[in-house]
Amino acid sequence: MSGSTDESGDAGPIRDSGLDAICVATAMTLGEDIYSFCDIPPDEVVALTPDMVAVAFARIAPPPPTLQIQPPNGRTLVNLDTNFYAETGELDRVLTLLGQRVELHIVAATFTWRFGDGDSLTTDQPGSPYPNLEVTHRYLAKGHVTPSVDTTYTAQFRVSGGPWRAVPGSVTVTGAPVGLEVLTATPTLVGYDRR
Repeated sequence: MSGSTDESGDAGPIRDSGLDAICVATAMTLGEDIYSFCDIPPDEVVALTPDMVAVAFARIAPPPPTLQIQPPNGRTLVNLDTNFYAETGELDRVLTLLGQRVELHIVAATFTWRFGDGDSLTTDQPGSPYPNLEVTHRYLAKGHVTPSVDTTYTAQFRVSGGPWRAVPGSVTVTGAPVGLEVLTATPTLVGYDRR
């Protein structure tokens, strides 16, 4: 039977619109129709504003930094310069907004170190492994602490291969706390044989 129709009342499978998920979320945030916002024909170029890109940037979730602590193995000593650094990288994303290709270059701009004892520090560097001690903290009392690092990202964008421009605003990603035991050490004199 040619030309048959589905009589179940089902409209059939839902087809993928092919729209970029970040573009759809941006359109919804701005109160725009997702189809006209994300799928404008190439001959109808609409001006894309930095604020529109900022809304899309806020929807992208950069990965949280990985906090590294030295000495390793979750233990340090009272009054020792404990070294902290964050492993993070640059992030590039390509999206489609208003039918135009938008490239985002996302970088970590600042790091807020929370040492778990009430002290904190904000830097523009991620710290580095020993022997380059860029971010250190001395714990003054023994106990269990949970340091963490929050990373604030900024971005640049360009539309259809044009010049790079700054995206207004920033996105902060909260890092997971890491358990650290602060111990005291007692110096002990040890005899030696003078033979």
